[in-house]
Amino acid sequence: MLICISLFIGTFAFAQDKNAKAAFQVDGVCGMCKERIEKAAIRTKGVKSATWDVHTHYLSVIYDERKAKLEDIHQSVADVGHDTKMVTATEEAYNSVHDCCRYRDDEIKKDHERNKEDQDDDGS
Repeated sequence: MLICISLFIGTFAFAQDKNAKAAFQVDGVCGMCKERIEKAAIRTKGVKSATWDVHTHYLSVIYDERKAKLEDIHQSVADVGHDTKMVTATEEAYNSVHDCCRYRDDEIKKDHERNKEDQDDDGS
């Protein structure tokens, strides 16, 4: 009886969550980046939801741990050219993003910040 109870409890202790939630930073600068990042994440087997915030640079995902690992999601995002804290995009993948999405370029980042400030000043 004690063995059965131990096995039963052990099974639940190691059960994987079919609706696991995670959030992590992904480098990007604009709406085009948002679309690319979210598509890459959602195309990862087991990912149910993916939302990237342009301002905070956090990607929030809901995924099935039985079908995907968090590392898989990081890799999928890096494969389309966006760095995460866990995986850096290859130069080839990074260079495939649109010129305005080159988040590693300080001038591009400054330009996006200026555009954001201009929109905030206009009330848009």
